[in-house]
Amino acid sequence: MQPIHTLHDFFMRSGASLHLYHLGRRLASCPTQVLADFEANQTPWPYPWQGEARMACVFRLGERQDPIIWFLALPVDEQGMLQPGPRDAFIHRLLETLGRSMEGASSDVDNLMSDNPLAFTPSLPMQAMLHARATLELDQPASQHHELAEAYLTGELSDQPWQALGLQGLADVITRMDDSESQALAGRLHMLPVEVLRPLGDCLAHIPIERALAQALRTRGDKAAQEGDIETFCACVRAIAQGPTDITGQWYDALLQDPAACGPDLFAAMAARGWEQLEDGDRLPLFLTRLAEHPKADFSALAKDLAMIPRLRLPVLMCLRHADPDSPIGKRLAQLHRPA
Repeated sequence: MQPIHTLHDFFMRSGASLHLYHLGRRLASCPTQVLADFEANQTPWPYPWQGEARMACVFRLGERQDPIIWFLALPVDEQGMLQPGPRDAFIHRLLETLGRSMEGASSDVDNLMSDNPLAFTPSLPMQAMLHARATLELDQPASQHHELAEAYLTGELSDQPWQALGLQGLADVITRMDDSESQALAGRLHMLPVEVLRPLGDCLAHIPIERALAQALRTRGDKAAQEGDIETFCACVRAIAQGPTDITGQWYDALLQDPAACGPDLFAAMAARGWEQLEDGDRLPLFLTRLAEHPKADFSALAKDLAMIPRLRLPVLMCLRHADPDSPIGKRLAQLHRPA
C-alpha cells in the first residue's frame, strides 16, 4: 500500500465512504478534490473561519453501519493555505492508532477525537444543520422532531406552543423544505415569536433562500431594527445571506447607507454569513468605510477576516491600499500603524 501523508490519502486508501462538509462560515458540501488540492498546497481553503479550515468528515469504515464524525479545524496562513504541521501530527497519530493496518480499525478511529488538538465543537445550530444534511444525504429519516416543527412552521398546527419545538426539528424542516413549504413559512414569518425566529434564522443562513421568504425576512428584520431588537435583526441579516442578490444585496446596501443602522453586530453578521454579497465593487468599499467609521467596530479583525477569503482577498487589499488618507478607511489604517 502506498504511504498515507494526508487526510485525503487516508479516506481514499481506507475505502471509507465519505461525506465531507465545510463547517466554518457556513455549512456546505465539500468535494473531496477540494481537500486534496488544499492538502497538496495547490489552492487555499475557500471558506476559512477564524484562521482555520473547519470541516466535518462523516464516514463509514469497513462493515460499520453507523457513521463516524470528525470535526477538524486545520490552521491556515493569511492566504488561506494549509499550515501542514498540525495535520501531519494528526496523520502520524492516526497511523499509530491503526497500527498501519486498515482492518478492524473503525472503533479505534472513532476515538481519535477525544483529545485531538485539531478537534472542535461546532455551535448547536451548526451541529443541528449538519445532522439534518447528513441524514438526508445518507438516505436516513429526519429526527423525531421534524414532523411537529414542519406542522408549526407551515401553519398546520399554528396553535402549537413554540416551547415544544426542538432545534433539530427546525434544522430538519429547513434542510428538507420544498417550494410550497418555503412559501408557507414566508407567510407565517411575521407572526413567529422571536424564540423561534432567532434559531430558525441561524438555520436558514446555511441554505439558499427563495424570493418570498427572502422578502419576508427583510420585512421582519426591518421591523426588529425599528423596535431596537438587535438580536432578531441580525438573525434576519444572517438568514437572508443566500437570498436572491436583488433582494439581499439591496437590503444590505440600504443598511450600509444608513449610519444609524450600522453597528458591530451588523458588520459581524454580514461578514460571517453574507460575505458573498460583499463581492461587489460598490458594496465592499461601503462596508469597509462604515466599519472604519464606527468607533466600537474591530476594523482590523474584520478586514483581516474578509481578506482571508480567496475571492475577497484582492478586492479588500485594493480597497485598503488605495484608500485616501483623509477617508475613514485611511484614518483608521493610520491609527493602526501609529506607534504605541
